[in-house]
Amino acid sequence: MELEKSLDPNLWHACAGSMVQIPPINSKVYYFPQGHAEHSLNSVDFPFSRQIPPLVLCRVDSVKFMADGETDEVYAKIMLTPLQNNEPDVGDDDGVSNGGCNNIEKKAASFAKTLTQSDANNGGGFSVPRYCAETIFPTLDYSADPPVQTVVAVDVHGQLWKFRHIYRGTPRRHLLTTGWSAFVNRKKLVAGDSVVFLRAENGGILVGIRRAKLGIGDGDCYGSLGFCGNSKGNGKVKPEEVLEAAKAASGGRKPFEVAYYPRTSGPEFCVKASAVNTAMKVPWCCGMRFKMAFETEDSSRISWFVGTISSVQVADPARWPDSPWRLLE
Repeated sequence: MELEKSLDPNLWHACAGSMVQIPPINSKVYYFPQGHAEHSLNSVDFPFSRQIPPLVLCRVDSVKFMADGETDEVYAKIMLTPLQNNEPDVGDDDGVSNGGCNNIEKKAASFAKTLTQSDANNGGGFSVPRYCAETIFPTLDYSADPPVQTVVAVDVHGQLWKFRHIYRGTPRRHLLTTGWSAFVNRKKLVAGDSVVFLRAENGGILVGIRRAKLGIGDGDCYGSLGFCGNSKGNGKVKPEEVLEAAKAASGGRKPFEVAYYPRTSGPEFCVKASAVNTAMKVPWCCGMRFKMAFETEDSSRISWFVGTISSVQVADPARWPDSPWRLLE
């Protein structure tokens, strides 16, 4: 049996994207079974949904930063313990700095580039942006003719990759040549995917990938409290795992684990308790204006979406009559 190996938190975040937030250890979150179901491979039938609360207050016990063994897609395993609302320690605290990914003291230098058709061509090279070459990679000896070096990078599984980094051409530009095609073939990269390079605290180079993600018109979620497009069923979690987690969440005090894949266009389903409590106090109504942040297609920056609420109603009144999930349109 292969042992689980946690990733460098900085590399995990660089691959996940700037909008992804994982709750810190010991923080309070609300677990939404309906949201968890949207990350499933297939539809999840909750025959006992009347017995499952639409949201369950939990404490975050642990977070593991992981990567899929075949696709390199990053995901997190989050251990949750249900809490009772009358417990003395229940509140809106944000946890402590003992391993939660939001507590990275110094953000490592990283750079992501969306691959062009030329970058992804078999047998071609990778055009390295100047910022990446000068900030992430070791310094080239520009007195050499041509300036060239071997860049050694470690991927999310600990495998070493060697790339020939050369500065040449008219006008001159930075390129990765030898070793790049093998990386493209092994990772099955295509145009539209992104490659992430990061300089670790020890000076080493780490490399990860982001698979091309659906745009905001194809089902992306703009926020965690209902501002979401239609789910496309592009989940990674088995339906039975969702059912087991929902049963455990509603059953009392037994810890349970959930897997969260941030790049599947699904909404967050473990949401900071203070954010939920604040949102639940707002008297939402039709015609109300809102402004929300969303990530650009290549995750390079955050933009803002401005709109108007057109409807305030329970998404599934038959099975979840009191649920705030997808309450707003």
